Amino acid sequence: MRIMGIDPGIAIVGFGILDQKGNQLKPVEYGSIQTEAGLSTATRLKQIYDACTKLFAEHRPDVVAIEKLFFNRNVTTAFTVGQARGVMMLAAEEANIPITEYTPLQVKMAVVGYGQAEKKQVQEMVKVLLGLPRVPKPDDVADALAIAICEAHSSSVIHKWSKWGAKR
Repeated sequence: MRIMGIDPGIAIVGFGILDQKGNQLKPVEYGSIQTEAGLSTATRLKQIYDACTKLFAEHRPDVVAIEKLFFNRNVTTAFTVGQARGVMMLAAEEANIPITEYTPLQVKMAVVGYGQAEKKQVQEMVKVLLGLPRVPKPDDVADALAIAICEAHSSSVIHKWSKWGAKR
């Protein structure tokens, strides 16, 4: 199974693509989509959409896992990131790729085993779990890989439940 994790943003979108075979996770590609601050929001959204469309076509993920938005401060930023998240989801939908969504708490639980884990703890676990030489930068990339790991762990549990007759 090929999983793509996305950490949504307007300036930086982190992405991480993993192949899952049983309990093994292998990084395929990871990086970021970056847009310039001086450009119009519409132009930045188009750049994100086009980059996601290209990544989906190139890597053909079986599922796209994206972080749910959680903002407690800047509402304007929340709206802009929400728009970016929307174009990412549209690109996945147009590519006929199922989308799953996870909260930051769910991601931390899946990767570290503790919902209040610090960002550095999550990043170190991403490095360890994927056998990477260093923590991916910028932070959004490590976050995207953590989201992909969360999907891998969650889909394994869901698959086991379905064997026992439970429904999603």
